[in-house]
Amino acid sequence: MSKYSFILPEITVRNLVCSWLKEDLPSFDIGGFVVGERLETAVLLCKSRGVLAGVPFFDKVFTELSCKVEWQVAEGELLEPVCKVAKVTGPVNKILLGERIALNCIARASGVATVARRFAELKKKLEWHGEIAGTRKTTPGFRLVEKYALVVCGVSTHRFDLSSMVMLKDNHIWTAGDVGKAVKEAKSVGGFSIKVEVECRNIVEAKSAASAGAEIVMLDNFEPSHLHKTAEALKTEFPNLIIEASGGIREQNISDFFGPFVDVISIGCLTQGYSTIDFSLKIEKDGHNPSNPVVRAD
Repeated sequence: MSKYSFILPEITVRNLVCSWLKEDLPSFDIGGFVVGERLETAVLLCKSRGVLAGVPFFDKVFTELSCKVEWQVAEGELLEPVCKVAKVTGPVNKILLGERIALNCIARASGVATVARRFAELKKKLEWHGEIAGTRKTTPGFRLVEKYALVVCGVSTHRFDLSSMVMLKDNHIWTAGDVGKAVKEAKSVGGFSIKVEVECRNIVEAKSAASAGAEIVMLDNFEPSHLHKTAEALKTEFPNLIIEASGGIREQNISDFFGPFVDVISIGCLTQGYSTIDFSLKIEKDGHNPSNPVVRAD
């Protein structure tokens, strides 16, 4: 079991996995009829370099199908191809039923984790004090998996959903008519337990948000030099204000945004546009070496 799995709500994971299984097999399992129910073991192979993530979801797919998974590497480890990652044992029709769903999940979770690890390593190498965070730019229906993969590699999930923190963006401000008014309205119903963040285009908006009680200001699409000057001015006047930078930040330029007055850098590409890691699941057979698999298109 992964050490991170305890943060996941078990019933939510189960419901998510069951919805995937139902989507993939809404009626007859004709392929399963062909292979039958004899017990078999399949080997999970990693065929491209990446960080392993998504273990609890992979496990739950096969638990629901009365199969057992034995992991040979720990979640969060860097995998070098071709390597054996786990074994799945159970009725062969159930293994094949869960195969594509489990692989889709772990390939994508590991893709997110691999990108996140690179960002986390850059932060560590340059000794920046703040947090790198994912955003709500997630795949619909797959947010829990993608956010979980960020945690595996030490990257913040930012706000998980619209209820976990209030973020007032440009459309909120324009509709409300005023930054301060929007912040006060949010705090009047959010109470002391909900932080309020405001997306700001300039220092005037940021000061207005902080004066109205916002705990966090996002300096959106600021050039690095302008960002650091603005962040310093804000911290001088509002020492406890959390300052977030966002917009146009990539692996190639993130070091330009690291600075002593910036607390958070949020990045959409962590969960949007990532590459997947190549995994396959091969039934063990006498005389067949699953570490040298035949590539399949599905």
